[in-house]
Amino acid sequence: MKTASPKSAPSLMRLSDEQLLQEVQRRAVRFFWEKADSVTGLINDRANNFGDDSYTVASIAATGYGLAALPIGVVNGWLNRKAAADRARTTLRFLLNMSNVRGWLVHHVDKRDGERVWNSEHSSIDTALLVAGALVCGQYFAWDASTRDICVLSDALYRRIDWLWMLTNNGTQPEKKVLSHGWKPETGFLTYNYEMYSEAVLLYLLGLGAPVDPLPATAWTGFERSPGKYGGIESIGAGPVFIHQMPFQYFYLGNQRDQLGIDYWVAAKNAMQIHRQFCTDRAASSETYAQGFWGLNASDGPDGYAAYGAPNGPEDGTVSPTGVICSITFTPEVAVSGTRALYDELGNVIWGRYGFTDAFNIGRNWFGEDVIGIDLGMALLAVENYRTGLVWNLMASFYAAVPALQAAGFHFTDEAEPKPIRRKKRVRKSAGAVRRKTK
Repeated sequence: MKTASPKSAPSLMRLSDEQLLQEVQRRAVRFFWEKADSVTGLINDRANNFGDDSYTVASIAATGYGLAALPIGVVNGWLNRKAAADRARTTLRFLLNMSNVRGWLVHHVDKRDGERVWNSEHSSIDTALLVAGALVCGQYFAWDASTRDICVLSDALYRRIDWLWMLTNNGTQPEKKVLSHGWKPETGFLTYNYEMYSEAVLLYLLGLGAPVDPLPATAWTGFERSPGKYGGIESIGAGPVFIHQMPFQYFYLGNQRDQLGIDYWVAAKNAMQIHRQFCTDRAASSETYAQGFWGLNASDGPDGYAAYGAPNGPEDGTVSPTGVICSITFTPEVAVSGTRALYDELGNVIWGRYGFTDAFNIGRNWFGEDVIGIDLGMALLAVENYRTGLVWNLMASFYAAVPALQAAGFHFTDEAEPKPIRRKKRVRKSAGAVRRKTK
């Protein structure tokens, strides 16, 4: 891990805010392109940001983000369209022939052959992240007859998932309303379920819209949405900031409420403010926070990987650039200024071949050397949605998007600011549209 002082490193190229955001994206696309195996298309879980590495473990979630990265790379001129289409076909064909259980794939595999590593589980959320990226990729290539087969391949990956198997633990718990975290061949279903508000919002929406045996509507209301409050700011749940960002990089839910009357966009925006305020309030105990940096995330740290979070911790002064960048669709001014500060003040030790390193802790003089695929993917999608709405629009054009949102009871609202997180009365019905235009 990098421990050099940032004060001694050389300065970086001057970039405007727009150039910096695009460079964050371009370098993330570079990661997904370079770190995909040429035969399987599977993409590294992580990579060294400053030199060579020998990592061969792939993440199916990172592979999903890699598929979503292909349209972004093409529309921005960083990837050749034909080469991107060929990469999508290679990846999807291999995925469809990989070992799976009822359509659910293993979290970590060897990128060279797709074989299970680290005793990994067949993961529900990681399969969902794979499928979401595949569907966005398929929708982008669907509009050209020469690449429409990519849409068919991605849809096949989605259609084969047995949602009820993961919901009811293969029928042994028929009344169960929440999805399991996963399944292992040695021990069966994991003891943990997605019973609390989390990134699994994406998982549930995909399940509700599934064309084959979708999740029942009760699955949407089955998980808890515990209110949280810090510094007078209200949100839902607590923990790493990514849980409030990840689902909404695929589904745009601005100015909408579900059947429970919840505006998840407001909740997520408030969560960004809570995380920032939480770090500000601890400036006296952390040099990282004292210098204005924030973003508590599941990330690398000086003592290993940890799920840093707010307002209940844990925290030790370690922050994640991804947490700041991904707030751009909720608190754009704060995100842009935070990204600017990361580059201008610490870029000489945390900016590398693939963009910002995963995490750092100034007080511990620790600056991680690696990037993590899912974090790069989140940042890539967030910035593209902020700039063009591309990923939101592609997902909204998919046939399952509207049924998913309707099953959860989403409807547009027309309300004055400030909006409460929860409101019982519906203002106006509708669901599934996006209000941003792609370039």
